[in-house]
Amino acid sequence: MASILIQHTVKDYAVWKKAFDSHAGLRTSGGELSVKIYRDSSNPNNLTVINQWKSLESAKKFAGSPELKAAMEESGVTGTPQVYFLNEA
Repeated sequence: MASILIQHTVKDYAVWKKAFDSHAGLRTSGGELSVKIYRDSSNPNNLTVINQWKSLESAKKFAGSPELKAAMEESGVTGTPQVYFLNEA
């Protein structure tokens, strides 16, 4: 099983979460199996998102999609996200 770990900062968590939830169908149609969201205890607008995917290929395809880029801009992601592709050991 493959995962993507994404760390980024958002302007407003509530705005980001609403946009994130509205794109659930896009993620699942791309092969997402599950997602967990973590907020930094010292700055709740610093997020870590871990998505599990059917395959590393589907994870990479989604991460490079123009739809994801547009969704991140729409939801208020600031700066450049840190993205890590992970394989379960």
